[in-house]
Amino acid sequence: MIQAPDLPGWAALIVGLLVLAGAGVTLIGSLGLLRLHSFFDRVHAPTLGSSLGAMLIVAASIVCFSVLRTRPSIHELLVALFLTCTAPAAFMLLARSALYRTRAEKQGDGAELARDPSETDRRD
Repeated sequence: MIQAPDLPGWAALIVGLLVLAGAGVTLIGSLGLLRLHSFFDRVHAPTLGSSLGAMLIVAASIVCFSVLRTRPSIHELLVALFLTCTAPAAFMLLARSALYRTRAEKQGDGAELARDPSETDRRD
């Protein structure tokens, strides 16, 4: 069995608080998914909750491994970078597709489905 190294008390407290805060924010985002009614409301809570929650957990990992190795541990920043890039991109794709679908359903017929939803009608 592998023995876990001992963290100093101050570092264990910081890591524990960051992990609990990250888990709490992620839980709040998940509850927001259940409580909100429309899709456009629902898409915000898990995206923001998971992003901030993961960032707090990454910060806890940075503190933990920096203290254990007695040197800065920044490879976890790659995880934060990928989360920062992918979560908003997924949010935007979901929101745009839902907006496109909502506009298509309001128009009623499928003739306008080929048009780009970002274009606005211009009157000459």
